[in-house]
Amino acid sequence: MSMLSPEAIAAIPKAVKNGRIHQSVVFWCFNTAGEKWDLDRTCAIAKQLGIESVELVGPDAYPTLKKHGLTCAIAGNGMPGAPFMRGFNNLKYHDEVIHHTTQAIDAAADAHVPAVIGFTGYEFLDADNPKSPRISREDGAANCIAGLKKIASHAEKKGVTICVEHLNTRDDSHPMKGHPGYQGDDLDYLADIIRKVGSDRVKILFDFYHVQIMHGDLIRRLEQTKDIIGHIHTAGNPGRCELDQNQEINFPPLMKKLLEIGYKGYVGHEFIPTRNPLDGLREAVILSDV
Repeated sequence: MSMLSPEAIAAIPKAVKNGRIHQSVVFWCFNTAGEKWDLDRTCAIAKQLGIESVELVGPDAYPTLKKHGLTCAIAGNGMPGAPFMRGFNNLKYHDEVIHHTTQAIDAAADAHVPAVIGFTGYEFLDADNPKSPRISREDGAANCIAGLKKIASHAEKKGVTICVEHLNTRDDSHPMKGHPGYQGDDLDYLADIIRKVGSDRVKILFDFYHVQIMHGDLIRRLEQTKDIIGHIHTAGNPGRCELDQNQEINFPPLMKKLLEIGYKGYVGHEFIPTRNPLDGLREAVILSDV
């Protein structure tokens, strides 16, 4: 499949008509599959479609986003490797996680980026070794609360929200479709942690794909966690693919529910393209533009 020329990108018709849902595109999905869009191409296509943000990037990307008149809805946390493996649940990694998250918060504040991502981490004492002793859910929760409380005051001072993501542990087919061993795989468990931290700058990243796999009942789950949702992700299930007729989640009612509960943040499209990425992204944008 040939890359779109600059002229072809400039001719892409706008997909956003209503604009009540603030939409974003997650960079890694379109940089690792299919045509492998680079950052500049991703920004140019997003701008043409009417998307406001390209997300899960770091400070080196901010000038490119600014050039295209875009923002970053949520930044990475700066952790190397697979950042979801080492999180706040493990005292062994607390210093490293807090250090990188603090740096990400500072860079985000300087660039007017509203949020950075966070994770509970894997349940293994050695995150790289599933055979190592496991951290109990009770200890993991206590460690998360303690670690997040340590950094919450800094996030409050900088005006940046840490959004801790709920991930599924059921799908073991692909390293980015499921995360067996991730401790924050239960939404109620994660919500309890966030509420016990008790900061307006520590919230949940509610990913429809992951919540659907672990719980379903998405509209009721939005209602139950509406006070602590900091960011939203989309992807079709099964397969973390396009938001199309081949998967089970009905996205327009979910977007209407977000409006009903007064959600003002961004909806980031984080699906892995299985066909023409522009067609899939355009479809996602239209479905979400309620």
